[in-house]
Amino acid sequence: MRNSAWNDLLPLIGRGKLDYQPAGFIIDSPWIPGWYGISKMDYYSSDEMWFRSNLKAVNTFPDLWFLPGFWSEYGMCTEPSAFGSRMIFLEKSLPHAEKVITGIEEAARLPNPCVKTDGLLPFMINRLKNNQVNIVNNDHQIRFAIARGPMNIASFLMGTTELMTAIGTDPESTHKLLGKITLFVCDWLKWQKECFPSIDGVLILDDIIGFIGEDDFKEFALPYFRQIFSCTDAKARFLHNDSDGLITARYLKELGVNMFNFSFEHSLGEIRKLAGPEVVLVGNIPPRDILASGTAEQVRQAVEKAFGESDDHSRIIWSAGGGMPPDVSSDNIQAFIDAVNEYSVPR
Repeated sequence: MRNSAWNDLLPLIGRGKLDYQPAGFIIDSPWIPGWYGISKMDYYSSDEMWFRSNLKAVNTFPDLWFLPGFWSEYGMCTEPSAFGSRMIFLEKSLPHAEKVITGIEEAARLPNPCVKTDGLLPFMINRLKNNQVNIVNNDHQIRFAIARGPMNIASFLMGTTELMTAIGTDPESTHKLLGKITLFVCDWLKWQKECFPSIDGVLILDDIIGFIGEDDFKEFALPYFRQIFSCTDAKARFLHNDSDGLITARYLKELGVNMFNFSFEHSLGEIRKLAGPEVVLVGNIPPRDILASGTAEQVRQAVEKAFGESDDHSRIIWSAGGGMPPDVSSDNIQAFIDAVNEYSVPR
């Protein structure tokens, strides 16, 4: 993340006020390779192309906060690979991880991964080490430790339907699975921080928490996410959930979250009311239908609508209601920046 952006993010989290309206996006492999003009395989396999494409993005839009910035990842294969998942890399689509188990009754045989050696994790760390000097020399630092959340990882290891069934039929085994994955996630976050002491932020991505009701959320999500967000004492504790997020929003304080990226289907005002004044909201225009597929004028209208959803704009990072999707053009990004600047001015 750019040093100036990080230096402004910390006071924003601390309920300070900035003299401008920050705008930014979560960017990774669904968007960067296509925008830069390389294949996804080149992006994943070449440290040099990975660095150059990320650098091009941050230099093309210097006023945007790219979150987390220089994200070392292999799509949804990253964490499941450490548990032994077969990884499928296709040229024209995102990689995916195949199931390791077929039901919760098999969960006990899953390994306890070593985050220093298993799966793709050492390659992620080494990519950052190989490029750390270049990242620092371009006025950025490695600021975030990143992982998918335990329910998201569990859904890859056994299937989403199977996980939802297990929550209802075998809660004891489900807790054992989520507990094992949570310990793995904490080890993984702490290892990233140990490798890069500049890290003082955590980004957890988990859409599956939006698939369950409130009672199940309190039992199967709250204790594990609270453990994860407290394990590194990070100052920036960022949660991405762009599925249904109304239940999640009510429990952000208990989770230990102070930044929240949520679905565009929820208004900023609605989420602010549920989340309270402490949380920095990251959103909230439609990523696919507007940012990727819409016109520049539609982007401007979506930003205008978002600004009208809340009277208090002091603790918002204007963004998409989710990560940056494929096929977002530079013109639409610039239209977004221009619109945020336009509506930031008192009218």
